[in-house]
Amino acid sequence: MLRELKMLYNTPPNLSELPIYQKAVEIFALSQNISTYLCEDLSGLREDGSEDYNIYFSGDIVQQSVSLAPEIANAELERFSEKKYKHIASLKRLTNMLYKNSYRLERSNSNGKDFLPILRSELRKFKKLQSSWLLTL
Repeated sequence: MLRELKMLYNTPPNLSELPIYQKAVEIFALSQNISTYLCEDLSGLREDGSEDYNIYFSGDIVQQSVSLAPEIANAELERFSEKKYKHIASLKRLTNMLYKNSYRLERSNSNGKDFLPILRSELRKFKKLQSSWLLTL
């Protein structure tokens, strides 16, 4: 999976060795698996014929997590500090939105919500890596 992401985002090999980059890839894989599991439970219609709005949050966690690794790569490769900080701010925003959406999904009517605390635990680890990584930029 790491090789596919490298090819997809055309990242240099030394970036994939960064712990924060590896954690971003892990979070992407985890959120994708959680979303797939949740979609099976949430895709059916309710008794009144309406759809469960929580299904959109399951897609959001995938969209947000897929953007983590490219933002890290962009921040690492950017030469100008102003643009570098824009990528860093975007990375922080994505992380916070992932965290919020995991709480929203936990209120859903699904068996897969038991996996969301694992995702939040990985996001907390990611935030710690993020703060130490910022010191190296």
